[in-house]
Amino acid sequence: MYTIGEVAQLLGVSTHTLRYYEKEKIILPDRNEHGDRIYSESHLQWLKFDLKLKETQMPITKIKEYAYLYTEGEHTAINRLKLLEDHKSSIENQLKTLEETHKMLEHKITSYKEMILKRDEGVTKA
Repeated sequence: MYTIGEVAQLLGVSTHTLRYYEKEKIILPDRNEHGDRIYSESHLQWLKFDLKLKETQMPITKIKEYAYLYTEGEHTAINRLKLLEDHKSSIENQLKTLEETHKMLEHKITSYKEMILKRDEGVTKA
């Protein structure tokens, strides 16, 4: 079991973020007898997944939708699958864009290096 501070430190997020996720019903931690938030290993794994979705540009509304569907139970599996497939498609488009941009940058960098090398060779000969 983990406290909110421990989870924040383990995941590299603020306690404010964890409270926000709770307010938005993305995560529902347990409470101890004093009312303090207590996170289990499964909570930690769930948060890691949610944070990955966020890192890959899934809108918070979609993360909330996924969390809601998950808590509703197994009968929402088709909807959850569709949501994740749509996000996977979005990531694949991002990857394609990144690869194209990477190639363009490589070309530009090579061009600049060649230009600078030729300029420096001309200065050395003079």
